[in-house]
Amino acid sequence: MTDAQAIAGVPMKWVGPLRISGNVATTETHVPLATYESPLWPSVGRGAKVSMLAEEGIVATLVDERMTRSVLVEALDAQTAHLAARAIEARMDELREVVRSCSRFAELIGIRHEITANLLFIRFEFSTGDASGHNMATLASDALLKHLLQTVPGISYGSISGNYCTDKKATAVNGILGRGKNVVTELLVPREVVEGVLHTTARRIAELNIRKNLVGTLLAGGIRSANAHFANMLLGFYLATGQDAANIVEGSQGVTLAEDRDGDLYFSCTLPNLIVGTVGNGKGLDFVETNLTRLGCRVERAPGENARRLAVIAAATVLCGELSLLAAQTNPGELMRAHVQLERHEQTVKVGV
Repeated sequence: MTDAQAIAGVPMKWVGPLRISGNVATTETHVPLATYESPLWPSVGRGAKVSMLAEEGIVATLVDERMTRSVLVEALDAQTAHLAARAIEARMDELREVVRSCSRFAELIGIRHEITANLLFIRFEFSTGDASGHNMATLASDALLKHLLQTVPGISYGSISGNYCTDKKATAVNGILGRGKNVVTELLVPREVVEGVLHTTARRIAELNIRKNLVGTLLAGGIRSANAHFANMLLGFYLATGQDAANIVEGSQGVTLAEDRDGDLYFSCTLPNLIVGTVGNGKGLDFVETNLTRLGCRVERAPGENARRLAVIAAATVLCGELSLLAAQTNPGELMRAHVQLERHEQTVKVGV
């Protein structure tokens, strides 16, 4: 054993193409998925095929984007904490200049706070260009915290991170206040495609979504989440594109909706906490560079546009896999038959039987 850096190989395939339109990108593209769960590739591929048979494809709407870091300061008492919070929020322009002095791309766009006893949690919100922004937000927050401790009376250092951000944990705050890219994807599938490609009906998918994703998740105590398996597609996409894979914790919190529209299927996946970037740590690996280039996310664009493109492609990929799985689960035995057939085939190929 040595301490030399090594690469852990995860099987990867490109699936698609899938069709995307919306307020960020109009494109048809294959997508890379790195996973040990081999049935994921044909499953997402089936959803991608459906998107190509819909006139507008998957309509992806970017609703919001921001990266956050919450710092923690301690005050003498709650009243002092409250006065400090009001003073901080009144100095927005001054604090923006502090951020600009330590980063070319970070921009302070909002401040929130929460007071518990004598503890003041300050949640800074930033735009971060094409980076996912974890380190950029932490660097800026460190500068802001130092400035506040020097200029706001009655507070002292608590922590550079107060867990009110929230990073890589399943919480409600990210969905409510925003962290990462908030993307809504929608697909209108004609009746003949639902029946011919998905082998089911719009009514059965809509009913299953209510009973499984909404009621089942409610009974299980899910936190701002009602979906079948967003995490599967996100992890495969994150590993293939050099993202921080732990962000699937909050990234997989999202909502699937399905409606029967006179036999046609309206299908939507909302991902409010999608954290992706096209520059930064993890992007220097050769295979990541190749994948981002093939996805059209290495083109010379204004700061932030490549990351937005990557986000809507990721969200569309999630919809493809979510749709395919729900369709399979409307038919008794289909899901397990597919897993057994595909996984046994993979093993047969590997051992040369």
